[in-house]
Amino acid sequence: MNPRPIDYNSKPILIFWETTKACDLACKHCRASALLDALPDEMTLEQSLSFVEQVKEFGMPYPVLILTGGDIMKKRGLEDILRRTKELGIPASMSPSATPLLNDDAFAMMKKYGVKSLSLSLDGASSDTHDWLRGYIGTFDKTLDLARKVISEGFTLQINTTVFKRNVHELPQLLKILIDTKVKTWEVFSLIKTGRGIDREDLDSESYEDVFNYLEFASRYGISIRTVEAPFFRRILIEREKSDYRGGNLYSSLVEETIGLLGKPGDRPKGHTSQTRDGKGVIFVSHNGDVNPSGFLPIKLGNVKDRSIADIYRNNETLVKLRDSSSFKGRCGACEYSDICGGSRSRAYSYYGDMFQEDPRCSYVPKAMKALNSAT
Repeated sequence: MNPRPIDYNSKPILIFWETTKACDLACKHCRASALLDALPDEMTLEQSLSFVEQVKEFGMPYPVLILTGGDIMKKRGLEDILRRTKELGIPASMSPSATPLLNDDAFAMMKKYGVKSLSLSLDGASSDTHDWLRGYIGTFDKTLDLARKVISEGFTLQINTTVFKRNVHELPQLLKILIDTKVKTWEVFSLIKTGRGIDREDLDSESYEDVFNYLEFASRYGISIRTVEAPFFRRILIEREKSDYRGGNLYSSLVEETIGLLGKPGDRPKGHTSQTRDGKGVIFVSHNGDVNPSGFLPIKLGNVKDRSIADIYRNNETLVKLRDSSSFKGRCGACEYSDICGGSRSRAYSYYGDMFQEDPRCSYVPKAMKALNSAT
Protein backbone atom coordinates (compact mmCIF):
# COMPACT_ATOMS: atom_id res chain seq x y z
CA MET A 1 0.00 0.00 0.00
CA ASN A 2 1.37 3.43 -0.96
CA PRO A 3 1.52 5.99 1.85
CA ARG A 4 -0.95 8.85 1.71
CA PRO A 5 0.58 11.93 0.05
CA ILE A 6 1.60 14.72 2.39
CA ASP A 7 -0.47 17.90 2.25
CA TYR A 8 2.25 20.54 1.96
CA ASN A 9 -0.21 23.18 3.16
CA SER A 10 -0.38 21.39 6.51
CA LYS A 11 3.20 20.33 7.10
CA PRO A 12 6.64 20.32 5.52
CA ILE A 13 8.66 17.16 5.03
CA LEU A 14 11.92 18.93 5.93
CA ILE A 15 12.72 21.59 8.52
CA PHE A 16 16.18 23.06 8.10
CA TRP A 17 17.46 24.49 11.35
CA GLU A 18 20.55 26.68 11.27
CA THR A 19 21.43 25.83 14.85
CA THR A 20 24.44 28.18 14.96
CA LYS A 21 26.43 30.47 12.72
CA ALA A 22 29.67 29.52 14.45
CA CYS A 23 32.01 27.83 11.98
CA ASP A 24 35.76 27.81 11.42
CA LEU A 25 35.47 27.61 7.62
CA ALA A 26 35.06 30.62 5.31
CA CYS A 27 33.09 29.27 2.35
CA LYS A 28 32.74 31.79 -0.46
CA HIS A 29 29.11 30.94 -1.22
CA CYS A 30 27.89 30.86 2.38
CA ARG A 31 25.34 33.32 3.70
CA ALA A 32 27.73 34.29 6.52
CA SER A 33 31.40 34.92 7.15
CA ALA A 34 33.55 32.66 9.27
CA LEU A 35 32.68 33.02 12.96
CA LEU A 36 34.64 31.30 15.67
CA ASP A 37 31.89 31.79 18.24
CA ALA A 38 28.09 31.88 18.29
CA LEU A 39 26.36 35.21 17.76
CA PRO A 40 24.80 36.83 20.85
CA ASP A 41 21.26 36.34 19.56
CA GLU A 42 21.60 32.58 19.00
CA MET A 43 18.73 30.69 20.64
CA THR A 44 19.57 29.48 24.11
CA LEU A 45 19.40 25.80 24.95
CA GLU A 46 16.02 26.31 26.61
CA GLN A 47 14.67 28.10 23.53
CA SER A 48 16.15 25.43 21.27
CA LEU A 49 14.48 22.62 23.20
CA SER A 50 11.19 24.51 23.13
CA PHE A 51 11.47 24.77 19.34
CA VAL A 52 12.09 21.03 19.05
CA GLU A 53 8.93 20.44 21.08
CA GLN A 54 6.97 22.58 18.61
CA VAL A 55 7.68 20.11 15.79
CA LYS A 56 5.24 17.71 17.45
CA GLU A 57 2.37 20.04 16.50
CA PHE A 58 2.66 18.91 12.88
CA GLY A 59 1.57 15.43 13.91
CA MET A 60 2.96 12.11 12.76
CA PRO A 61 4.75 11.36 10.59
CA TYR A 62 6.86 14.24 11.87
CA PRO A 63 8.94 16.30 9.45
CA VAL A 64 12.65 15.48 9.37
CA LEU A 65 14.59 18.03 11.41
CA ILE A 66 17.85 18.75 9.58
CA LEU A 67 20.39 20.34 11.89
CA THR A 68 22.74 22.63 9.97
CA GLY A 69 25.02 25.55 10.66
CA GLY A 70 27.58 27.10 10.59
CA ASP A 71 29.13 24.02 12.03
CA ILE A 72 26.52 22.01 13.91
CA MET A 73 29.25 20.53 16.12
CA LYS A 74 29.77 24.00 17.64
CA LYS A 75 26.15 24.28 18.79
CA ARG A 76 25.95 24.68 22.55
CA GLY A 77 23.85 21.93 24.12
CA LEU A 78 23.86 19.76 20.98
CA GLU A 79 23.70 16.51 22.96
CA ASP A 80 20.68 17.74 24.93
CA ILE A 81 18.97 18.69 21.67
CA LEU A 82 19.61 15.28 20.10
CA ARG A 83 18.41 13.58 23.29
CA ARG A 84 15.13 15.50 23.06
CA THR A 85 14.56 14.63 19.39
CA LYS A 86 15.02 10.97 20.22
CA GLU A 87 12.67 11.15 23.21
CA LEU A 88 9.98 12.76 21.04
CA GLY A 89 10.50 10.43 18.08
CA ILE A 90 11.37 13.29 15.73
CA PRO A 91 13.72 12.09 12.98
CA ALA A 92 16.92 14.12 12.93
CA SER A 93 19.58 14.43 10.28
CA MET A 94 22.79 16.43 10.53
CA SER A 95 24.91 18.49 8.16
CA PRO A 96 28.27 18.98 9.89
CA SER A 97 31.35 20.75 8.56
CA ALA A 98 34.53 18.89 7.66
CA THR A 99 36.50 19.96 10.71
CA PRO A 100 38.30 18.10 13.54
CA LEU A 101 35.11 18.42 15.62
CA LEU A 102 33.57 15.66 13.49
CA ASN A 103 35.40 12.86 15.28
CA ASP A 104 34.80 9.48 16.91
CA ASP A 105 33.13 11.06 19.95
CA ALA A 106 30.76 12.96 17.66
CA PHE A 107 29.84 9.80 15.75
CA ALA A 108 29.23 7.94 19.03
CA MET A 109 26.89 10.71 20.22
CA MET A 110 24.95 10.65 16.93
CA LYS A 111 24.48 6.89 17.14
CA LYS A 112 23.40 7.12 20.77
CA TYR A 113 20.57 9.48 19.89
CA GLY A 114 19.38 7.80 16.72
CA VAL A 115 20.83 10.03 13.99
CA LYS A 116 20.89 7.88 10.87
CA SER A 117 21.87 10.23 8.04
CA LEU A 118 24.51 12.89 7.52
CA SER A 119 25.47 15.19 4.69
CA LEU A 120 28.86 16.56 3.74
CA SER A 121 29.77 19.16 1.13
CA LEU A 122 32.11 18.33 -1.73
CA ASP A 123 32.33 21.05 -4.34
CA GLY A 124 34.84 19.71 -6.80
CA ALA A 125 36.81 16.68 -7.92
CA SER A 126 40.10 18.32 -6.94
CA SER A 127 41.57 20.02 -3.92
CA ASP A 128 42.22 23.15 -5.98
CA THR A 129 38.51 23.68 -6.57
CA HIS A 130 37.03 22.49 -3.29
CA ASP A 131 39.63 24.13 -1.05
CA TRP A 132 39.30 27.41 -3.00
CA LEU A 133 35.58 27.50 -2.28
CA ARG A 134 35.88 26.41 1.35
CA GLY A 135 38.65 28.83 2.18
CA TYR A 136 41.07 26.33 3.74
CA ILE A 137 43.74 24.04 2.28
CA GLY A 138 43.19 20.39 3.13
CA THR A 139 39.38 20.35 3.36
CA PHE A 140 39.09 18.29 0.14
CA ASP A 141 41.16 15.42 1.55
CA LYS A 142 39.51 15.80 4.95
CA THR A 143 36.04 15.57 3.39
CA LEU A 144 36.88 12.41 1.44
CA ASP A 145 38.31 10.80 4.57
CA LEU A 146 35.19 11.75 6.52
CA ALA A 147 32.90 10.46 3.76
CA ARG A 148 34.50 7.04 3.99
CA LYS A 149 34.34 7.19 7.78
CA VAL A 150 30.65 8.15 7.81
CA ILE A 151 29.76 5.23 5.55
CA SER A 152 31.93 2.78 7.50
CA GLU A 153 30.17 3.87 10.71
CA GLY A 154 26.84 2.81 9.19
CA PHE A 155 25.33 6.24 8.51
CA THR A 156 23.55 7.10 5.28
CA LEU A 157 25.62 9.77 3.55
CA GLN A 158 24.47 12.52 1.22
CA ILE A 159 27.02 14.64 -0.63
CA ASN A 160 26.09 18.26 -1.34
CA THR A 161 27.65 20.06 -4.30
CA THR A 162 27.17 23.63 -5.48
CA VAL A 163 27.66 23.83 -9.26
CA PHE A 164 29.37 26.90 -10.76
CA LYS A 165 31.72 27.84 -13.60
CA ARG A 166 34.90 26.70 -11.89
CA ASN A 167 33.69 23.16 -11.13
CA VAL A 168 31.11 22.41 -13.83
CA HIS A 169 33.58 20.46 -15.98
CA GLU A 170 34.58 18.39 -12.94
CA LEU A 171 31.11 16.88 -12.53
CA PRO A 172 31.99 13.58 -14.30
CA GLN A 173 35.08 13.06 -12.13
CA LEU A 174 33.07 14.03 -9.05
CA LEU A 175 30.37 11.52 -9.99
CA LYS A 176 33.03 8.81 -10.23
CA ILE A 177 34.40 9.74 -6.80
CA LEU A 178 30.92 9.45 -5.27
CA ILE A 179 30.22 6.10 -6.93
CA ASP A 180 33.63 4.73 -5.92
CA THR A 181 33.00 5.93 -2.35
CA LYS A 182 29.55 4.25 -2.41
CA VAL A 183 27.62 7.46 -1.81
CA LYS A 184 23.91 6.86 -2.45
CA THR A 185 22.57 10.43 -2.71
CA TRP A 186 23.95 13.50 -4.46
CA GLU A 187 22.28 16.85 -3.80
CA VAL A 188 23.25 19.52 -6.32
CA PHE A 189 22.77 23.22 -5.52
CA SER A 190 22.56 26.05 -8.02
CA LEU A 191 24.02 29.39 -6.97
CA ILE A 192 21.86 32.14 -5.53
CA LYS A 193 23.21 35.70 -5.70
CA THR A 194 24.63 36.78 -2.35
CA GLY A 195 26.36 40.02 -3.32
CA ARG A 196 29.78 38.38 -3.05
CA GLY A 197 32.49 37.60 -5.59
CA ILE A 198 31.13 34.07 -5.99
CA ASP A 199 28.23 35.57 -7.99
CA ARG A 200 30.62 35.85 -10.95
CA GLU A 201 30.77 32.05 -10.98
CA ASP A 202 27.06 31.61 -11.74
CA LEU A 203 26.08 29.75 -14.91
CA ASP A 204 23.78 31.15 -17.56
CA SER A 205 20.38 29.61 -18.24
CA GLU A 206 21.54 27.53 -21.23
CA SER A 207 24.39 26.05 -19.18
CA TYR A 208 21.99 25.21 -16.36
CA GLU A 209 19.75 23.42 -18.85
CA ASP A 210 22.74 21.37 -20.03
CA VAL A 211 23.90 20.65 -16.47
CA PHE A 212 20.58 19.46 -15.11
CA ASN A 213 19.89 17.36 -18.18
CA TYR A 214 23.33 15.88 -17.56
CA LEU A 215 22.32 15.13 -13.97
CA GLU A 216 19.34 13.15 -15.31
CA PHE A 217 21.89 11.14 -17.32
CA ALA A 218 24.20 10.83 -14.28
CA SER A 219 21.38 9.44 -12.14
CA ARG A 220 21.28 6.42 -14.45
CA TYR A 221 24.47 5.19 -12.78
CA GLY A 222 22.52 4.18 -9.67
CA ILE A 223 22.94 7.32 -7.59
CA SER A 224 19.89 9.26 -6.42
CA ILE A 225 20.15 12.93 -7.41
CA ARG A 226 18.30 15.81 -5.80
CA THR A 227 18.52 19.52 -6.49
CA VAL A 228 18.33 22.70 -4.43
CA GLU A 229 17.10 25.97 -5.97
CA ALA A 230 16.70 24.19 -9.31
CA PRO A 231 13.17 22.79 -9.26
CA PHE A 232 13.17 22.81 -13.07
CA PHE A 233 15.05 19.51 -12.73
CA ARG A 234 11.59 17.93 -12.28
CA ARG A 235 10.44 19.35 -15.60
CA ILE A 236 13.57 17.91 -17.18
CA LEU A 237 12.89 14.47 -15.69
CA ILE A 238 9.39 14.51 -17.18
CA GLU A 239 10.66 15.66 -20.58
CA ARG A 240 13.32 12.96 -20.69
CA GLU A 241 10.64 10.30 -20.26
CA LYS A 242 9.23 11.44 -23.61
CA SER A 243 12.30 12.32 -25.65
CA ASP A 244 16.08 12.50 -25.62
CA TYR A 245 17.96 15.71 -24.99
CA ARG A 246 20.26 16.94 -27.71
CA GLY A 247 21.56 19.88 -25.74
CA GLY A 248 24.64 22.01 -26.18
CA ASN A 249 28.38 21.46 -26.14
CA LEU A 250 28.54 21.44 -22.35
CA TYR A 251 26.03 18.60 -22.10
CA SER A 252 27.78 16.60 -24.81
CA SER A 253 31.22 16.98 -23.23
CA LEU A 254 29.96 15.99 -19.76
CA VAL A 255 28.20 12.89 -21.09
CA GLU A 256 31.17 11.86 -23.23
CA GLU A 257 33.62 12.17 -20.34
CA THR A 258 31.31 10.27 -17.99
CA ILE A 259 30.98 7.35 -20.41
CA GLY A 260 34.76 7.34 -20.72
CA LEU A 261 35.12 7.13 -16.92
CA LEU A 262 32.24 4.81 -16.04
CA GLY A 263 31.04 3.15 -19.24
CA LYS A 264 27.49 3.44 -20.48
CA PRO A 265 24.78 3.73 -17.82
CA GLY A 266 22.40 0.86 -17.33
CA ASP A 267 19.84 1.98 -14.78
CA ARG A 268 16.69 4.02 -15.06
CA PRO A 269 17.11 7.60 -13.83
CA LYS A 270 16.95 8.14 -10.07
CA GLY A 271 16.11 11.83 -10.04
CA HIS A 272 14.24 13.18 -7.02
CA THR A 273 10.69 14.21 -7.93
CA SER A 274 9.04 15.52 -4.72
CA GLN A 275 7.18 18.69 -5.68
CA THR A 276 8.65 20.89 -2.97
CA ARG A 277 10.12 24.38 -3.22
CA ASP A 278 10.90 27.32 -0.95
CA GLY A 279 8.12 27.42 1.64
CA LYS A 280 6.29 24.43 0.17
CA GLY A 281 7.29 21.19 1.87
CA VAL A 282 10.45 22.80 3.24
CA ILE A 283 11.00 25.57 5.77
CA PHE A 284 14.05 27.21 7.34
CA VAL A 285 14.66 28.31 10.94
CA SER A 286 17.66 30.54 11.59
CA HIS A 287 20.05 30.53 14.54
CA ASN A 288 17.97 33.19 16.33
CA GLY A 289 14.59 31.57 15.66
CA ASP A 290 13.56 33.65 12.65
CA VAL A 291 11.62 31.60 10.09
CA ASN A 292 12.28 31.99 6.33
CA PRO A 293 10.82 30.11 3.35
CA SER A 294 14.31 28.70 2.77
CA GLY A 295 17.88 29.41 3.74
CA PHE A 296 18.35 31.37 0.52
CA LEU A 297 15.20 33.51 0.79
CA PRO A 298 15.74 36.07 3.59
CA ILE A 299 12.10 36.99 4.15
CA LYS A 300 11.18 36.91 7.83
CA LEU A 301 7.86 35.15 8.42
CA GLY A 302 7.91 35.08 12.19
CA ASN A 303 10.02 33.74 15.04
CA VAL A 304 9.64 30.42 16.85
CA LYS A 305 10.24 32.20 20.17
CA ASP A 306 6.92 34.01 19.62
CA ARG A 307 4.82 31.60 17.50
CA SER A 308 5.13 27.90 16.93
CA ILE A 309 6.71 26.67 13.71
CA ALA A 310 3.48 24.85 12.85
CA ASP A 311 1.41 28.02 13.22
CA ILE A 312 3.83 30.03 11.10
CA TYR A 313 4.08 27.37 8.39
CA ARG A 314 0.33 26.85 8.08
CA ASN A 315 -0.96 30.38 8.50
CA ASN A 316 1.59 32.96 7.43
CA GLU A 317 0.06 34.82 4.47
CA THR A 318 3.29 34.97 2.50
CA LEU A 319 3.81 31.22 2.82
CA VAL A 320 0.23 30.49 1.82
CA LYS A 321 0.74 32.62 -1.29
CA LEU A 322 4.10 30.99 -2.08
CA ARG A 323 2.47 27.57 -2.10
CA ASP A 324 -0.08 28.79 -4.66
CA SER A 325 1.58 28.66 -8.08
CA SER A 326 -1.12 30.93 -9.53
CA SER A 327 0.63 33.77 -7.67
CA PHE A 328 3.72 33.51 -9.87
CA LYS A 329 4.54 36.03 -12.59
CA GLY A 330 6.22 35.93 -15.98
CA ARG A 331 7.13 32.58 -17.49
CA CYS A 332 6.69 30.77 -14.17
CA GLY A 333 3.11 32.02 -13.94
CA ALA A 334 2.30 30.88 -17.48
CA CYS A 335 4.14 27.56 -17.28
CA GLU A 336 2.37 24.21 -17.42
CA TYR A 337 4.94 22.98 -14.87
CA SER A 338 4.20 25.82 -12.42
CA ASP A 339 3.09 23.58 -9.57
CA ILE A 340 5.43 20.67 -10.27
CA CYS A 341 8.35 23.09 -10.51
CA GLY A 342 7.50 26.71 -9.78
CA GLY A 343 11.04 27.94 -10.29
CA SER A 344 13.42 29.13 -7.60
CA ARG A 345 11.66 31.74 -5.49
CA SER A 346 15.02 32.59 -3.90
CA ARG A 347 16.62 33.32 -7.26
CA ALA A 348 13.66 35.41 -8.37
CA TYR A 349 13.99 37.46 -5.18
CA SER A 350 17.77 37.84 -5.53
CA TYR A 351 17.42 39.19 -9.09
CA TYR A 352 14.19 41.17 -8.98
CA GLY A 353 13.48 41.79 -5.30
CA ASP A 354 10.20 39.95 -5.93
CA MET A 355 9.89 36.33 -4.84
CA PHE A 356 6.90 35.81 -7.15
CA GLN A 357 8.74 36.75 -10.34
CA GLU A 358 9.95 34.19 -12.89
CA ASP A 359 13.16 32.21 -12.35
CA PRO A 360 15.80 34.02 -14.46
CA ARG A 361 17.98 30.92 -14.75
CA CYS A 362 15.31 28.68 -16.32
CA SER A 363 15.46 28.72 -20.13
CA TYR A 364 12.11 26.99 -20.71
CA VAL A 365 9.43 28.83 -22.67
CA PRO A 366 5.93 27.66 -21.61
CA LYS A 367 3.63 26.23 -24.25
CA ALA A 368 1.11 29.00 -23.67
CA MET A 369 3.73 31.64 -24.47
CA LYS A 370 4.93 29.75 -27.54
CA ALA A 371 1.36 29.57 -28.82
CA LEU A 372 0.85 33.29 -28.16
CA ASN A 373 4.07 34.19 -29.97
CA SER A 374 3.08 32.01 -32.93
CA ALA A 375 -0.33 33.65 -33.13
CA THR A 376 1.18 37.13 -33.22
